[in-house]
Amino acid sequence: MSDIGIGLVGSQFIADIHAESFKHIRGARLVAVASPTKSNAQQLADKHGIPHVYTDYREMLQREDIHGVVLCLPNYLHCQVTIDAAKAGKHILCEKPMCMNLREADTMIAACAKAAVIFMYAEELCFTPKYVRAKQLADEGALGRVYLVKQSEKHFGPHADWFWNVEQSGGGVLFDMGCHGIEFARWIFGRPRATSVYAHCATYVHGERTRGEDTAVLIIEFENNAMALIEESWARQGGMDDRAEIYGSEGVTYADLHHGTALETYSTCGYGYAVEKAGTTQGWTFTVFEELWNYGFPQEMQHFVDCIRCSTAPSVSIHDGRAVLEIIQAAYASTGTGARVPLPFRKDPEKPIDLWKPR
Repeated sequence: MSDIGIGLVGSQFIADIHAESFKHIRGARLVAVASPTKSNAQQLADKHGIPHVYTDYREMLQREDIHGVVLCLPNYLHCQVTIDAAKAGKHILCEKPMCMNLREADTMIAACAKAAVIFMYAEELCFTPKYVRAKQLADEGALGRVYLVKQSEKHFGPHADWFWNVEQSGGGVLFDMGCHGIEFARWIFGRPRATSVYAHCATYVHGERTRGEDTAVLIIEFENNAMALIEESWARQGGMDDRAEIYGSEGVTYADLHHGTALETYSTCGYGYAVEKAGTTQGWTFTVFEELWNYGFPQEMQHFVDCIRCSTAPSVSIHDGRAVLEIIQAAYASTGTGARVPLPFRKDPEKPIDLWKPR
């Protein structure tokens, strides 16, 4: 097979990251981008040398030279675009979270199964080099029996306005970023079944902007006598902070994704870019380099392309995306009641945001 043809659905922040990532992988080429805002799509196409631009993704899906699509659009659109892409016979890489609720997740699973297309759930933490090395340590027994995983991701808020609108996003920081920590813990543990979740969600800083939470803390218990502690924030100043800790009976490892690899820089006048979502570059900053590679985005795209070429199942599957969503919905229910919620979770699968009120 010649190069795998890829179409991007969406043209903003994450689409730009994926487009840049495809420049660093083998065996694939970006064929087209689709966005209802033609100027945005054209700008992305010009920047990355993408030859074709569409304002209707369904027209793009008709191209025979596109084998897979990458969904880089608001959460509430994931389900319908997945259905349409599957019907068109296109393999799918879908940005997190998978969709808005479990009903949509089951619809997507059925559509992809019927069309026999690959659906990869885009969780880049499973491809982040530092985190991959941490998992290797755990898997080879360097830490003994792993019983606790902690993961946190914090910054001062999302990059697009639709994230603040729960009707389009599905929730607040838990829905947006908690999915990272949940799948990270599942991955480190070998994806055992989660048995319960306790969560606290609250809005401390951005109450005027959203009905969703800007702070979330989760405790997840698993059937292998292990637990995860997940912390997420849209209220943390200073740019992106992403770190993990893995505790075992014979050892521990700490991974600081940004500070551990960054240049420590002091500038009185400031400079162009330090790290994602940093508000200023004056004073002391942690200047990142090879940011996409250290996040794992090119590795993630390469895996997707290799799965298409070899007709193999992705390492992060559609069922992983659903499992994460189920834990998130249970976490919202826990926040609403103040109690630990057992899993499997079956209450109100269509409206996760209605299960809680900010405290």
